[in-house]
Amino acid sequence: MKTSLPGYALPVIFLMTVLLLPVCRQASAQTLAFPGAEGFGRFATGGRDGDVYIVTNLDDAGPGSFRDAVSQPNRIVVFEVGGVIQIQSRIVVSPNITIAGQTAPGDGVVIYGNGLSFTPASNAIVRYLRMRMGVGGDSGKDALSVTDNANVQIFDHVSVSWGRDENFSITGHADSITVQNSIIAQGLQTHSCGGLIEPSGAVSMYRNLYIDNHTRNPKVKGINQYVNNVAYNWGGGGAYIMGGSAGNSYVNIINNYYITGPNSTIAPFTRGTPTFVPYVLGNFYDSVRNGILDGHAVPRTAYTGVTTFRNTPYPYPMPQHMLSARQAYEHVLKNAGAVYPCRDQVDSLLIDELRSLGTRGVIIANESGLPMGGPGEVKGGTPPADTDRDGMPDQWENARGLDPNNAADGRLINADGYTNLEHYINSLPAAGACPVLDGTGIPLTYLAQP
Repeated sequence: MKTSLPGYALPVIFLMTVLLLPVCRQASAQTLAFPGAEGFGRFATGGRDGDVYIVTNLDDAGPGSFRDAVSQPNRIVVFEVGGVIQIQSRIVVSPNITIAGQTAPGDGVVIYGNGLSFTPASNAIVRYLRMRMGVGGDSGKDALSVTDNANVQIFDHVSVSWGRDENFSITGHADSITVQNSIIAQGLQTHSCGGLIEPSGAVSMYRNLYIDNHTRNPKVKGINQYVNNVAYNWGGGGAYIMGGSAGNSYVNIINNYYITGPNSTIAPFTRGTPTFVPYVLGNFYDSVRNGILDGHAVPRTAYTGVTTFRNTPYPYPMPQHMLSARQAYEHVLKNAGAVYPCRDQVDSLLIDELRSLGTRGVIIANESGLPMGGPGEVKGGTPPADTDRDGMPDQWENARGLDPNNAADGRLINADGYTNLEHYINSLPAAGACPVLDGTGIPLTYLAQP
């Protein structure tokens, strides 16, 4: 196998110069989407300069609904209701939007019954939201899709499952996207795909869990930074698909863990092409199914179909704290998905499967066959008082010298670049409010909440 890069060096250098120099030049002056935002989408501003919209009900449509909240651009969406929002048709999200799922009371929110499209929702910040499509959703559609004219987006601590086509795909003319700390799970048979990550632009994927998808965990093409992810119980279609078809790919694949489950029948890396040129380091594969994490380092010979490797990483944005593959596994156990206010029964079951290290896991055709029969119970809870309806609770405002009768103070920008409302939103994931459960509703006291 070649380790030089004569056929790609000039295109890569030119491409990365164009891509990265503006980022480097602006980095010192830009505010992160939120503390902990990383990767190509880390500078999304979402609805920072826009209006606050409070979701007040679980209706499919109409005033106070989630659909209405995201129907217009330039909004920060917060929730004063928790529970399952059952939707009949696909929701299209508008640009310049922040969706703060962590503001929901009770057990948080689940969008269930169909999918979400973030096209052309450029400049989006989406956190602590569960999107579960289900067998009743549109055939041939993804649970969550990002495609043409969708640039500078970051998805953090989201849980995406039960897609009819892909679970979570980023394709077309999309650029500067980050997916981090998320769970992408249980694409429905007969397709059962984690997702396509192959836009014309750049994507970062950090500390995510792909679980119980037959294939495409994910399928990658183009410019991609794939670091500290975990894939578990893929099926016969494989885990990480390296290009799979025509098109140049320049990818860092660093410190990821691939763990065989009951449905896994082939090795994780498949369908490499001569135009897929990766930098690989620190990836591990556990194929034993013995309930112990005891995998081995993945050799270059395991990246089937790849003919050229890069000897140094592409100069893409790196995570602030790089984890080993084993540390990445521990991280997703505790932190992946919509863990705040707490994990729901679906995610808890998935994490319980991962903990089994090969002995439990299932690829499904219909969510009704799961122990909870669908999204499960998601308690609504009681929201804190917010007299001026600015998205910040009265108690929080009083403690910080703000006026709970003045809605304008939520939009004031602090020296760090965040508004007062963003300070409140960003403070919430400090500690979980609910016990962690497995799929049967039994508390898992050994799984620490972040």
